[in-house]
Amino acid sequence: MPTYTPPLRDMQFVLHEVFNVVEELKVCPPHAEVDADTINAVLEEGGKFAAEVAFPLNLSGDQEGCTLDKATHEVKAPKGFKEAYKTYIEGGWPALSCDPEYGGQGLPFVVNQAFYEMLNSANQAWTMYPGLSHGAYECLHAHGTEAQKKLYLPKLVSGEWTGTMCLTEPHCGTDLGLLRTKAEPQPDGTYKLTGQKIFISAGEHDLAENIVHLVLARLPDAPQGSKGISLFLVPKFHVKADGSLGERNGIYCGGIEHKMGIHGNATCQMILDGAVGTLVGQPNKGLQAMFVMMNAARLGVGNQSVGLTEVAFQNALAYAKDRIQMRSLSGAKAKDKPADPIIVHPDVRKMLLTAKAYAEGGRALLTFCALLLDKELHHPDEKVRQDSADLLALLTPIAKAFLTDNGFEATNHCLQVFGGHGYIKEWGMEQYVRDARINMIYEGTNTVQSLDLLGRKVLANNGATLKKFGKLVAALVEEEGVNEKMAEFINPLAYLGEQMTKFTTEIGFRGFQNPDEVGAAAVPYLRVAGHLVFGYFFARMASVALKAIAAGSTDPFYTAKLQTARFYFAKLFPETATLMRVARAGSQVLMDTDAALA
Repeated sequence: MPTYTPPLRDMQFVLHEVFNVVEELKVCPPHAEVDADTINAVLEEGGKFAAEVAFPLNLSGDQEGCTLDKATHEVKAPKGFKEAYKTYIEGGWPALSCDPEYGGQGLPFVVNQAFYEMLNSANQAWTMYPGLSHGAYECLHAHGTEAQKKLYLPKLVSGEWTGTMCLTEPHCGTDLGLLRTKAEPQPDGTYKLTGQKIFISAGEHDLAENIVHLVLARLPDAPQGSKGISLFLVPKFHVKADGSLGERNGIYCGGIEHKMGIHGNATCQMILDGAVGTLVGQPNKGLQAMFVMMNAARLGVGNQSVGLTEVAFQNALAYAKDRIQMRSLSGAKAKDKPADPIIVHPDVRKMLLTAKAYAEGGRALLTFCALLLDKELHHPDEKVRQDSADLLALLTPIAKAFLTDNGFEATNHCLQVFGGHGYIKEWGMEQYVRDARINMIYEGTNTVQSLDLLGRKVLANNGATLKKFGKLVAALVEEEGVNEKMAEFINPLAYLGEQMTKFTTEIGFRGFQNPDEVGAAAVPYLRVAGHLVFGYFFARMASVALKAIAAGSTDPFYTAKLQTARFYFAKLFPETATLMRVARAGSQVLMDTDAALA
Protein backbone atom coordinates (compact mmCIF):
# COMPACT_ATOMS: atom_id res chain seq x y z
CA MET A 1 0.00 0.00 0.00
CA PRO A 2 1.38 3.44 -0.92
CA THR A 3 1.74 6.30 1.57
CA TYR A 4 1.74 10.09 1.22
CA THR A 5 3.21 12.92 3.29
CA PRO A 6 2.37 16.49 2.17
CA PRO A 7 5.62 18.27 1.15
CA LEU A 8 4.91 21.29 3.35
CA ARG A 9 8.56 22.20 3.94
CA ASP A 10 9.30 22.44 0.23
CA MET A 11 6.09 24.39 -0.39
CA GLN A 12 7.05 26.87 2.31
CA PHE A 13 10.53 27.18 0.79
CA VAL A 14 9.14 27.99 -2.64
CA LEU A 15 6.41 30.31 -1.39
CA HIS A 16 8.36 32.29 1.19
CA GLU A 17 12.09 31.92 0.50
CA VAL A 18 12.18 31.81 -3.30
CA PHE A 19 9.19 33.92 -4.36
CA ASN A 20 8.44 35.85 -1.15
CA VAL A 21 4.76 35.77 -2.00
CA VAL A 22 3.59 37.72 1.05
CA GLU A 23 5.68 40.76 0.09
CA GLU A 24 4.84 40.37 -3.59
CA LEU A 25 1.10 40.43 -2.86
CA LYS A 26 1.07 43.12 -0.18
CA VAL A 27 0.49 45.78 -2.83
CA CYS A 28 -2.59 43.91 -4.08
CA PRO A 29 -5.54 45.26 -2.05
CA PRO A 30 -7.40 41.94 -1.64
CA HIS A 31 -4.26 40.25 -0.27
CA ALA A 32 -2.63 43.07 1.68
CA GLU A 33 -3.32 41.41 5.04
CA VAL A 34 -2.31 37.85 4.13
CA ASP A 35 0.73 36.67 6.09
CA ALA A 36 3.01 33.64 6.02
CA ASP A 37 1.54 32.13 9.17
CA THR A 38 -1.94 32.14 7.63
CA ILE A 39 -0.71 30.53 4.42
CA ASN A 40 1.23 27.87 6.32
CA ALA A 41 -1.69 27.07 8.60
CA VAL A 42 -4.10 26.73 5.68
CA LEU A 43 -1.74 24.41 3.81
CA GLU A 44 -1.05 22.33 6.90
CA GLU A 45 -4.78 21.72 7.35
CA GLY A 46 -5.16 21.17 3.62
CA GLY A 47 -2.42 18.57 3.75
CA LYS A 48 -4.28 16.75 6.50
CA PHE A 49 -7.43 16.62 4.37
CA ALA A 50 -5.47 15.35 1.38
CA ALA A 51 -3.55 12.69 3.31
CA GLU A 52 -6.28 11.57 5.69
CA VAL A 53 -9.50 11.93 3.68
CA ALA A 54 -8.76 11.85 -0.06
CA PHE A 55 -5.68 9.60 -0.17
CA PRO A 56 -7.22 6.50 1.46
CA LEU A 57 -9.82 6.42 -1.35
CA ASN A 58 -7.33 6.43 -4.21
CA LEU A 59 -6.67 2.71 -4.66
CA SER A 60 -10.23 1.64 -3.89
CA GLY A 61 -11.67 4.31 -6.17
CA ASP A 62 -9.45 3.12 -9.02
CA GLN A 63 -10.52 -0.49 -8.51
CA GLU A 64 -14.26 0.23 -8.13
CA GLY A 65 -14.69 2.99 -10.71
CA CYS A 66 -17.99 4.74 -11.43
CA THR A 67 -21.32 3.09 -12.24
CA LEU A 68 -24.09 4.31 -14.56
CA ASP A 69 -27.75 3.46 -14.16
CA LYS A 70 -28.81 3.47 -17.81
CA ALA A 71 -32.49 3.74 -16.92
CA THR A 72 -32.14 6.92 -14.87
CA HIS A 73 -28.85 8.20 -16.36
CA GLU A 74 -27.56 8.66 -12.81
CA VAL A 75 -23.89 7.99 -12.01
CA LYS A 76 -22.49 6.85 -8.69
CA ALA A 77 -18.92 7.69 -7.79
CA PRO A 78 -16.83 5.08 -5.95
CA LYS A 79 -17.56 4.31 -2.33
CA GLY A 80 -16.46 7.06 0.02
CA PHE A 81 -16.14 9.77 -2.63
CA LYS A 82 -19.45 11.43 -1.72
CA GLU A 83 -18.62 11.44 1.99
CA ALA A 84 -15.16 12.88 1.30
CA TYR A 85 -16.73 15.63 -0.78
CA LYS A 86 -19.13 16.44 2.06
CA THR A 87 -16.14 16.80 4.40
CA TYR A 88 -14.44 18.99 1.79
CA ILE A 89 -17.46 21.33 1.70
CA GLU A 90 -17.79 21.43 5.48
CA GLY A 91 -14.15 22.49 5.72
CA GLY A 92 -14.79 25.46 3.42
CA TRP A 93 -12.16 24.29 0.94
CA PRO A 94 -14.06 25.15 -2.28
CA ALA A 95 -14.16 28.82 -1.25
CA LEU A 96 -10.43 29.16 -0.55
CA SER A 97 -9.46 31.63 -3.30
CA CYS A 98 -12.92 32.74 -4.41
CA ASP A 99 -14.38 36.24 -4.30
CA PRO A 100 -15.79 37.15 -0.83
CA GLU A 101 -18.72 38.83 -2.61
CA TYR A 102 -19.99 35.34 -3.42
CA GLY A 103 -19.01 33.65 -0.16
CA GLY A 104 -15.33 33.05 -0.90
CA GLN A 105 -12.44 33.39 1.53
CA GLY A 106 -10.46 35.64 -0.81
CA LEU A 107 -7.06 34.00 -0.31
CA PRO A 108 -4.51 34.27 -3.12
CA PHE A 109 -4.74 31.79 -5.97
CA VAL A 110 -1.17 30.74 -5.20
CA VAL A 111 -2.44 29.18 -1.94
CA ASN A 112 -5.18 27.29 -3.75
CA GLN A 113 -2.61 25.99 -6.24
CA ALA A 114 -0.46 24.51 -3.47
CA PHE A 115 -3.50 22.94 -1.83
CA TYR A 116 -4.52 21.34 -5.11
CA GLU A 117 -1.07 19.85 -5.62
CA MET A 118 -1.60 17.90 -2.41
CA LEU A 119 -5.08 16.83 -3.49
CA ASN A 120 -3.68 15.60 -6.80
CA SER A 121 -0.99 13.59 -5.02
CA ALA A 122 -3.64 12.11 -2.79
CA ASN A 123 -6.30 11.27 -5.37
CA GLN A 124 -6.31 12.81 -8.84
CA ALA A 125 -9.61 11.22 -9.87
CA TRP A 126 -11.47 12.57 -6.83
CA THR A 127 -9.83 15.99 -7.12
CA MET A 128 -11.18 16.44 -10.63
CA TYR A 129 -14.75 16.82 -9.28
CA PRO A 130 -14.08 20.03 -7.29
CA GLY A 131 -11.21 21.10 -9.57
CA LEU A 132 -13.42 21.59 -12.60
CA SER A 133 -15.89 23.52 -10.48
CA HIS A 134 -13.27 26.16 -9.75
CA GLY A 135 -12.70 26.62 -13.48
CA ALA A 136 -16.44 27.07 -14.04
CA TYR A 137 -16.46 29.63 -11.23
CA GLU A 138 -13.59 31.56 -12.87
CA CYS A 139 -15.33 31.57 -16.25
CA LEU A 140 -18.66 32.82 -14.90
CA HIS A 141 -16.93 35.32 -12.63
CA ALA A 142 -15.22 36.83 -15.68
CA HIS A 143 -17.95 36.54 -18.32
CA GLY A 144 -21.29 35.77 -16.65
CA THR A 145 -24.20 38.19 -16.48
CA GLU A 146 -25.06 39.71 -13.13
CA ALA A 147 -28.07 37.39 -12.93
CA GLN A 148 -25.93 34.33 -13.67
CA LYS A 149 -23.35 35.36 -11.11
CA LYS A 150 -25.95 35.99 -8.42
CA LEU A 151 -27.71 32.68 -9.06
CA TYR A 152 -24.79 30.33 -9.64
CA LEU A 153 -21.57 31.64 -8.11
CA PRO A 154 -22.52 31.30 -4.41
CA LYS A 155 -23.39 27.63 -4.98
CA LEU A 156 -20.18 26.95 -6.90
CA VAL A 157 -18.14 28.78 -4.26
CA SER A 158 -19.72 26.80 -1.44
CA GLY A 159 -19.27 23.55 -3.35
CA GLU A 160 -22.96 22.70 -3.13
CA TRP A 161 -22.95 22.59 -6.93
CA THR A 162 -20.12 21.43 -9.17
CA GLY A 163 -19.19 22.49 -12.69
CA THR A 164 -18.00 21.00 -15.98
CA MET A 165 -16.68 22.16 -19.33
CA CYS A 166 -18.50 20.52 -22.26
CA LEU A 167 -16.26 21.15 -25.24
CA THR A 168 -15.52 18.42 -27.72
CA GLU A 169 -17.66 15.97 -29.71
CA PRO A 170 -16.98 12.52 -31.24
CA HIS A 171 -15.77 13.94 -34.58
CA CYS A 172 -13.88 16.97 -33.20
CA GLY A 173 -11.02 16.11 -30.90
CA THR A 174 -9.08 19.34 -30.40
CA ASP A 175 -10.61 21.02 -33.47
CA LEU A 176 -13.57 22.69 -31.79
CA GLY A 177 -14.37 24.57 -34.99
CA LEU A 178 -16.00 21.33 -36.19
CA LEU A 179 -18.55 21.09 -33.39
CA ARG A 180 -22.22 20.65 -34.33
CA THR A 181 -24.18 21.11 -31.09
CA LYS A 182 -27.01 23.56 -31.84
CA ALA A 183 -28.52 26.29 -29.68
CA GLU A 184 -31.99 27.53 -30.72
CA PRO A 185 -33.13 30.91 -29.31
CA GLN A 186 -36.39 30.86 -27.35
CA PRO A 187 -38.92 33.69 -26.86
CA ASP A 188 -38.02 34.01 -23.16
CA GLY A 189 -34.35 34.71 -23.91
CA THR A 190 -33.12 31.20 -23.15
CA TYR A 191 -31.80 28.67 -25.67
CA LYS A 192 -32.55 25.02 -26.35
CA LEU A 193 -29.42 22.96 -26.97
CA THR A 194 -29.28 19.72 -28.94
CA GLY A 195 -26.19 17.62 -29.56
CA GLN A 196 -23.62 15.32 -28.00
CA LYS A 197 -20.45 15.92 -26.02
CA ILE A 198 -17.76 13.38 -25.10
CA PHE A 199 -14.86 13.07 -22.65
CA ILE A 200 -16.68 15.24 -20.09
CA SER A 201 -14.87 14.83 -16.78
CA ALA A 202 -17.25 14.76 -13.78
CA GLY A 203 -20.12 15.11 -16.24
CA GLU A 204 -22.53 13.21 -14.01
CA HIS A 205 -22.14 12.07 -10.39
CA ASP A 206 -23.81 11.91 -6.98
CA LEU A 207 -21.45 14.16 -5.03
CA ALA A 208 -23.44 17.40 -5.40
CA GLU A 209 -27.12 18.26 -5.79
CA ASN A 210 -26.64 20.12 -9.07
CA ILE A 211 -24.07 20.29 -11.87
CA VAL A 212 -23.42 23.48 -13.82
CA HIS A 213 -22.40 22.58 -17.37
CA LEU A 214 -20.65 25.18 -19.53
CA VAL A 215 -21.42 24.08 -23.08
CA LEU A 216 -20.05 25.22 -26.43
CA ALA A 217 -22.67 25.29 -29.22
CA ARG A 218 -23.66 27.08 -32.42
CA LEU A 219 -26.43 29.59 -32.94
CA PRO A 220 -28.54 29.13 -36.10
CA ASP A 221 -26.85 31.99 -37.98
CA ALA A 222 -23.34 31.32 -36.67
CA PRO A 223 -20.41 31.48 -39.11
CA GLN A 224 -18.45 28.28 -39.75
CA GLY A 225 -15.39 27.33 -37.74
CA SER A 226 -14.23 28.53 -34.36
CA LYS A 227 -15.56 32.06 -34.99
CA GLY A 228 -19.11 30.73 -34.78
CA ILE A 229 -19.01 29.18 -31.32
CA SER A 230 -21.04 30.47 -28.38
CA LEU A 231 -20.95 29.48 -24.71
CA PHE A 232 -24.00 28.48 -22.68
CA LEU A 233 -24.72 27.74 -19.06
CA VAL A 234 -26.78 24.53 -18.85
CA PRO A 235 -27.61 23.23 -15.35
CA LYS A 236 -28.43 19.58 -14.65
CA PHE A 237 -31.52 20.75 -12.78
CA HIS A 238 -33.34 23.94 -13.67
CA VAL A 239 -32.70 26.72 -11.17
CA LYS A 240 -35.60 28.85 -9.98
CA ALA A 241 -35.34 32.59 -9.39
CA ASP A 242 -34.93 32.04 -5.64
CA GLY A 243 -32.04 29.60 -6.20
CA SER A 244 -34.02 26.46 -5.46
CA LEU A 245 -33.92 23.52 -7.85
CA GLY A 246 -36.68 22.69 -10.31
CA GLU A 247 -37.13 19.83 -12.76
CA ARG A 248 -34.37 17.86 -14.46
CA ASN A 249 -32.98 19.60 -17.55
CA GLY A 250 -32.53 17.87 -20.90
CA ILE A 251 -28.84 17.08 -20.42
CA TYR A 252 -27.85 13.62 -19.25
CA CYS A 253 -25.13 10.98 -19.30
CA GLY A 254 -25.47 8.53 -22.17
CA GLY A 255 -22.43 6.45 -21.23
CA ILE A 256 -19.25 6.35 -19.16
CA GLU A 257 -15.91 6.10 -20.94
CA HIS A 258 -13.88 3.02 -19.99
CA LYS A 259 -10.43 4.49 -19.53
CA MET A 260 -6.81 3.55 -18.95
CA GLY A 261 -6.69 5.59 -15.73
CA ILE A 262 -8.55 8.04 -13.44
CA HIS A 263 -11.22 5.37 -13.01
CA GLY A 264 -12.66 7.14 -9.98
CA ASN A 265 -13.74 10.11 -12.09
CA ALA A 266 -16.84 9.83 -14.26
CA THR A 267 -15.75 10.69 -17.80
CA CYS A 268 -19.08 10.95 -19.56
CA GLN A 269 -20.73 11.05 -22.93
CA MET A 270 -23.28 13.82 -22.45
CA ILE A 271 -26.50 14.05 -24.46
CA LEU A 272 -28.27 17.38 -24.89
CA ASP A 273 -31.90 16.83 -25.87
CA GLY A 274 -33.54 20.24 -25.90
CA ALA A 275 -31.60 21.23 -22.79
CA VAL A 276 -32.37 24.79 -21.67
CA GLY A 277 -29.41 27.12 -21.25
CA THR A 278 -28.50 30.78 -21.04
CA LEU A 279 -25.84 32.59 -23.04
CA VAL A 280 -22.52 33.35 -21.35
CA GLY A 281 -20.70 36.33 -22.84
CA GLN A 282 -21.32 37.49 -26.40
CA PRO A 283 -22.78 35.45 -29.29
CA ASN A 284 -20.09 33.71 -31.36
CA LYS A 285 -17.46 34.67 -28.76
CA GLY A 286 -17.73 31.49 -26.74
CA LEU A 287 -14.16 30.33 -27.14
CA GLN A 288 -12.81 33.57 -25.70
CA ALA A 289 -14.99 33.14 -22.64
CA MET A 290 -14.23 29.44 -22.31
CA PHE A 291 -10.49 30.10 -22.50
CA VAL A 292 -10.66 31.44 -18.95
CA MET A 293 -11.67 27.95 -17.84
CA MET A 294 -9.42 26.18 -20.33
CA ASN A 295 -6.29 28.06 -19.25
CA ALA A 296 -7.11 27.42 -15.59
CA ALA A 297 -7.56 23.76 -16.49
CA ARG A 298 -4.18 23.65 -18.28
CA LEU A 299 -2.42 24.90 -15.18
CA GLY A 300 -4.49 22.43 -13.19
CA VAL A 301 -3.42 19.53 -15.40
CA GLY A 302 0.23 20.49 -14.96
CA ASN A 303 -0.47 20.47 -11.23
CA GLN A 304 -1.97 16.98 -11.50
CA SER A 305 1.31 15.68 -12.89
CA VAL A 306 3.40 17.44 -10.26
CA GLY A 307 1.18 15.87 -7.60
CA LEU A 308 1.57 12.40 -9.09
CA THR A 309 5.33 12.89 -9.48
CA GLU A 310 5.63 13.84 -5.81
CA VAL A 311 3.68 10.89 -4.43
CA ALA A 312 5.35 8.41 -6.79
CA PHE A 313 8.77 9.73 -5.75
CA GLN A 314 7.96 9.44 -2.05
CA ASN A 315 6.98 5.81 -2.39
CA ALA A 316 9.85 4.87 -4.71
CA LEU A 317 12.34 6.50 -2.34
CA ALA A 318 10.99 4.58 0.66
CA TYR A 319 11.07 1.33 -1.31
CA ALA A 320 14.63 1.92 -2.53
CA LYS A 321 15.84 2.41 1.03
CA ASP A 322 14.13 -0.77 2.24
CA ARG A 323 14.52 -3.21 -0.67
CA ILE A 324 17.79 -5.18 -0.58
CA GLN A 325 19.15 -6.64 -3.80
CA MET A 326 22.73 -7.25 -5.03
CA ARG A 327 25.81 -5.49 -3.73
CA SER A 328 27.06 -2.01 -4.51
CA LEU A 329 29.57 -1.96 -7.38
CA SER A 330 32.00 -0.11 -5.11
CA GLY A 331 31.75 -2.62 -2.28
CA ALA A 332 29.19 -3.75 0.27
CA LYS A 333 27.42 -0.92 2.06
CA ALA A 334 25.11 -2.93 4.35
CA LYS A 335 27.60 -5.53 5.56
CA ASP A 336 25.24 -6.87 8.19
CA LYS A 337 22.73 -7.83 5.47
CA PRO A 338 22.87 -10.39 2.65
CA ALA A 339 22.52 -7.58 0.06
CA ASP A 340 22.54 -3.80 -0.12
CA PRO A 341 19.46 -1.55 -0.36
CA ILE A 342 18.92 -0.75 -4.02
CA ILE A 343 19.36 2.97 -3.36
CA VAL A 344 23.14 2.39 -3.48
CA HIS A 345 22.96 1.72 -7.24
CA PRO A 346 23.67 4.75 -9.48
CA ASP A 347 20.83 4.16 -11.91
CA VAL A 348 18.27 3.79 -9.13
CA ARG A 349 19.46 7.14 -7.79
CA LYS A 350 19.18 8.63 -11.26
CA MET A 351 15.53 7.58 -11.50
CA LEU A 352 14.74 8.86 -8.01
CA LEU A 353 16.52 12.17 -8.56
CA THR A 354 14.79 12.65 -11.92
CA ALA A 355 11.41 12.39 -10.19
CA LYS A 356 12.54 14.65 -7.34
CA ALA A 357 13.90 17.29 -9.72
CA TYR A 358 10.78 17.24 -11.86
CA ALA A 359 8.54 17.55 -8.80
CA GLU A 360 10.50 20.46 -7.32
CA GLY A 361 10.98 22.27 -10.63
CA GLY A 362 7.30 21.84 -11.44
CA ARG A 363 6.27 23.13 -8.03
CA ALA A 364 8.37 26.24 -8.55
CA LEU A 365 6.97 26.87 -12.03
CA LEU A 366 3.34 26.47 -10.94
CA THR A 367 3.84 28.65 -7.88
CA PHE A 368 5.29 31.36 -10.12
CA CYS A 369 2.36 30.99 -12.55
CA ALA A 370 -0.16 31.27 -9.73
CA LEU A 371 1.60 34.35 -8.40
CA LEU A 372 1.46 35.89 -11.88
CA LEU A 373 -2.28 35.22 -12.00
CA ASP A 374 -2.79 36.90 -8.62
CA LYS A 375 -0.86 39.94 -9.85
CA GLU A 376 -2.67 39.99 -13.19
CA LEU A 377 -6.00 40.13 -11.37
CA HIS A 378 -5.22 42.43 -8.46
CA HIS A 379 -2.01 44.44 -8.84
CA PRO A 380 -2.69 48.22 -8.83
CA ASP A 381 -0.09 48.95 -11.55
CA GLU A 382 -1.49 48.41 -15.03
CA LYS A 383 1.94 47.61 -16.48
CA VAL A 384 2.56 44.94 -13.85
CA ARG A 385 -0.85 43.45 -14.60
CA GLN A 386 -0.10 43.34 -18.32
CA ASP A 387 3.41 41.95 -17.89
CA SER A 388 2.04 39.29 -15.55
CA ALA A 389 -0.67 38.37 -18.06
CA ASP A 390 1.88 38.15 -20.88
CA LEU A 391 4.27 35.95 -18.91
CA LEU A 392 1.43 33.71 -17.74
CA ALA A 393 0.24 33.27 -21.33
CA LEU A 394 3.77 32.28 -22.34
CA LEU A 395 4.24 29.86 -19.44
CA THR A 396 0.81 28.18 -19.52
CA PRO A 397 1.52 25.81 -22.44
CA ILE A 398 4.90 25.00 -20.87
CA ALA A 399 3.26 24.28 -17.52
CA LYS A 400 0.76 21.99 -19.21
CA ALA A 401 3.00 20.11 -21.65
CA PHE A 402 6.47 20.11 -20.04
CA LEU A 403 5.14 19.15 -16.62
CA THR A 404 2.90 16.37 -17.90
CA ASP A 405 5.63 14.90 -20.12
CA ASN A 406 7.92 15.00 -17.10
CA GLY A 407 5.24 13.51 -14.87
CA PHE A 408 4.76 10.50 -17.10
CA GLU A 409 8.52 9.95 -17.32
CA ALA A 410 8.90 10.32 -13.55
CA THR A 411 6.07 7.96 -12.61
CA ASN A 412 7.49 5.39 -15.04
CA HIS A 413 10.90 5.74 -13.39
CA CYS A 414 9.33 5.32 -9.96
CA LEU A 415 7.50 2.18 -11.08
CA GLN A 416 10.83 0.88 -12.43
CA VAL A 417 12.45 1.35 -9.01
CA PHE A 418 9.97 -1.20 -7.67
CA GLY A 419 10.94 -3.72 -10.34
CA GLY A 420 8.31 -6.42 -10.76
CA HIS A 421 6.43 -5.19 -7.70
CA GLY A 422 5.81 -1.88 -9.49
CA TYR A 423 3.71 -3.74 -12.03
CA ILE A 424 1.42 -5.12 -9.31
CA LYS A 425 -1.70 -3.16 -8.36
CA GLU A 426 -1.41 -3.37 -4.59
CA TRP A 427 1.78 -1.27 -4.53
CA GLY A 428 -0.08 1.58 -6.23
CA MET A 429 2.68 2.54 -8.64
CA GLU A 430 1.07 1.31 -11.84
CA GLN A 431 -1.97 3.47 -11.07
CA TYR A 432 0.19 6.58 -10.93
CA VAL A 433 1.56 5.75 -14.39
CA ARG A 434 -1.94 5.16 -15.80
CA ASP A 435 -3.36 8.29 -14.19
CA ALA A 436 -0.41 10.39 -15.39
CA ARG A 437 -0.88 9.33 -19.01
CA ILE A 438 -4.14 11.21 -19.54
CA ASN A 439 -2.52 14.49 -18.48
CA MET A 440 -0.52 14.59 -21.71
CA ILE A 441 -3.73 14.29 -23.74
CA TYR A 442 -6.60 16.32 -22.34
CA GLU A 443 -7.02 20.11 -22.21
CA GLY A 444 -5.25 20.24 -25.57
CA THR A 445 -2.67 17.57 -26.37
CA ASN A 446 0.94 18.42 -25.67
CA THR A 447 1.59 18.86 -29.39
CA VAL A 448 -1.18 21.48 -29.48
CA GLN A 449 0.42 23.20 -26.50
CA SER A 450 3.73 23.21 -28.37
CA LEU A 451 2.16 24.76 -31.46
CA ASP A 452 0.47 27.34 -29.26
CA LEU A 453 3.75 28.24 -27.57
CA LEU A 454 5.86 28.53 -30.70
CA GLY A 455 3.25 29.84 -33.12
CA ARG A 456 1.06 32.12 -31.00
CA LYS A 457 3.04 32.99 -27.90
CA VAL A 458 6.50 33.42 -29.45
CA LEU A 459 6.55 33.93 -33.23
CA ALA A 460 3.26 35.84 -33.47
CA ASN A 461 4.73 38.79 -31.57
CA ASN A 462 8.31 38.33 -32.80
CA GLY A 463 9.44 36.94 -29.47
CA ALA A 464 8.40 39.97 -27.41
CA THR A 465 6.95 37.92 -24.55
CA LEU A 466 9.83 35.46 -24.64
CA LYS A 467 12.15 38.46 -24.24
CA LYS A 468 10.26 39.41 -21.07
CA PHE A 469 11.16 36.06 -19.55
CA GLY A 470 14.66 36.43 -20.98
CA LYS A 471 15.05 39.63 -18.98
CA LEU A 472 14.37 37.67 -15.77
CA VAL A 473 17.07 35.19 -16.74
CA ALA A 474 19.51 37.97 -17.66
CA ALA A 475 18.91 39.76 -14.35
CA LEU A 476 19.68 36.58 -12.39
CA VAL A 477 22.79 35.94 -14.48
CA GLU A 478 24.00 39.49 -13.86
CA GLU A 479 23.29 39.26 -10.14
CA GLU A 480 24.96 35.89 -9.59
CA GLY A 481 27.48 35.81 -12.45
CA VAL A 482 30.43 36.80 -10.25
CA ASN A 483 29.54 34.29 -7.52
CA GLU A 484 31.88 31.32 -8.00
CA LYS A 485 29.64 29.03 -5.97
CA MET A 486 26.80 29.71 -8.40
CA ALA A 487 28.86 29.11 -11.55
CA GLU A 488 27.70 25.51 -12.01
CA PHE A 489 24.10 26.76 -12.17
CA ILE A 490 24.48 30.15 -13.82
CA ASN A 491 26.86 29.25 -16.64
CA PRO A 492 24.65 26.66 -18.37
CA LEU A 493 21.58 28.84 -17.83
CA ALA A 494 23.31 31.87 -19.36
CA TYR A 495 24.51 29.80 -22.32
CA LEU A 496 21.02 28.46 -23.07
CA GLY A 497 19.56 31.94 -22.68
CA GLU A 498 21.91 33.19 -25.38
CA GLN A 499 21.22 30.17 -27.60
CA MET A 500 17.45 30.56 -27.25
CA THR A 501 17.35 33.85 -29.18
CA LYS A 502 19.30 32.43 -32.12
CA PHE A 503 17.33 29.17 -32.02
CA THR A 504 13.97 30.98 -32.03
CA THR A 505 14.99 33.29 -34.87
CA GLU A 506 16.15 30.37 -36.97
CA ILE A 507 12.94 28.38 -36.48
CA GLY A 508 10.86 31.49 -37.15
CA PHE A 509 12.65 32.20 -40.41
CA ARG A 510 12.16 28.63 -41.58
CA GLY A 511 8.51 28.72 -40.59
CA PHE A 512 7.97 31.89 -42.59
CA GLN A 513 9.16 30.03 -45.69
CA ASN A 514 7.33 26.76 -44.87
CA PRO A 515 4.75 26.50 -42.04
CA ASP A 516 5.45 22.76 -41.67
CA GLU A 517 8.81 23.76 -40.21
CA VAL A 518 6.97 25.16 -37.19
CA GLY A 519 5.00 21.93 -36.83
CA ALA A 520 8.17 19.86 -37.00
CA ALA A 521 10.06 21.99 -34.48
CA ALA A 522 7.30 22.83 -31.99
CA VAL A 523 7.53 19.85 -29.62
CA PRO A 524 11.31 19.92 -29.12
CA TYR A 525 11.13 23.73 -28.97
CA LEU A 526 8.69 23.63 -26.06
CA ARG A 527 10.92 21.19 -24.22
CA VAL A 528 13.94 23.46 -24.68
CA ALA A 529 11.85 26.37 -23.37
CA GLY A 530 10.77 24.20 -20.45
CA HIS A 531 14.37 23.55 -19.49
CA LEU A 532 15.19 27.26 -19.77
CA VAL A 533 12.37 27.94 -17.31
CA PHE A 534 13.37 25.10 -14.99
CA GLY A 535 17.01 26.18 -15.17
CA TYR A 536 16.02 29.67 -14.08
CA PHE A 537 14.05 28.38 -11.11
CA PHE A 538 16.66 25.82 -10.05
CA ALA A 539 19.31 28.53 -10.15
CA ARG A 540 17.12 30.75 -7.97
CA MET A 541 16.51 27.89 -5.53
CA ALA A 542 20.23 27.10 -5.40
CA SER A 543 21.00 30.75 -4.68
CA VAL A 544 18.59 30.79 -1.73
CA ALA A 545 20.06 27.55 -0.39
CA LEU A 546 23.66 28.80 -0.66
CA LYS A 547 22.76 32.02 1.14
CA ALA A 548 21.06 30.10 3.94
CA ILE A 549 24.13 27.88 4.39
CA ALA A 550 26.44 30.90 4.29
CA ALA A 551 24.33 32.49 7.03
CA GLY A 552 25.04 29.49 9.28
CA SER A 553 22.10 27.18 8.65
CA THR A 554 22.84 23.50 9.21
CA ASP A 555 19.41 22.38 7.98
CA PRO A 556 20.02 19.43 5.61
CA PHE A 557 17.10 20.69 3.53
CA TYR A 558 19.38 23.29 1.91
CA THR A 559 22.09 20.75 1.17
CA ALA A 560 19.47 18.52 -0.43
CA LYS A 561 18.24 21.44 -2.55
CA LEU A 562 21.77 22.06 -3.85
CA GLN A 563 22.32 18.39 -4.61
CA THR A 564 19.06 18.21 -6.56
CA ALA A 565 19.95 21.34 -8.52
CA ARG A 566 23.40 19.90 -9.36
CA PHE A 567 21.79 16.69 -10.57
CA TYR A 568 19.29 18.62 -12.69
CA PHE A 569 21.92 20.75 -14.43
CA ALA A 570 24.29 17.80 -14.94
CA LYS A 571 21.88 15.06 -16.03
CA LEU A 572 18.62 16.59 -17.30
CA PHE A 573 19.37 20.11 -18.55
CA PRO A 574 21.86 18.91 -21.24
CA GLU A 575 18.91 17.35 -23.09
CA THR A 576 18.50 20.80 -24.65
CA ALA A 577 21.43 20.28 -27.01
CA THR A 578 19.85 17.19 -28.53
CA LEU A 579 16.44 18.83 -28.69
CA MET A 580 17.75 21.82 -30.62
CA ARG A 581 19.50 19.53 -33.06
CA VAL A 582 16.26 17.57 -33.55
CA ALA A 583 14.29 20.79 -34.15
CA ARG A 584 16.86 22.01 -36.65
CA ALA A 585 16.62 18.73 -38.60
CA GLY A 586 13.55 20.26 -40.23
CA SER A 587 10.31 18.98 -41.71
CA GLN A 588 11.45 17.26 -44.90
CA VAL A 589 12.39 13.99 -43.19
CA LEU A 590 8.86 13.96 -41.74
CA MET A 591 6.78 15.15 -44.68
CA ASP A 592 8.67 13.50 -47.57
CA THR A 593 7.68 10.04 -46.33
CA ASP A 594 4.70 8.98 -48.44
CA ALA A 595 6.33 5.65 -49.27
CA ALA A 596 7.26 4.95 -45.65
CA LEU A 597 3.70 5.70 -44.49
CA ALA A 598 1.87 4.10 -47.43
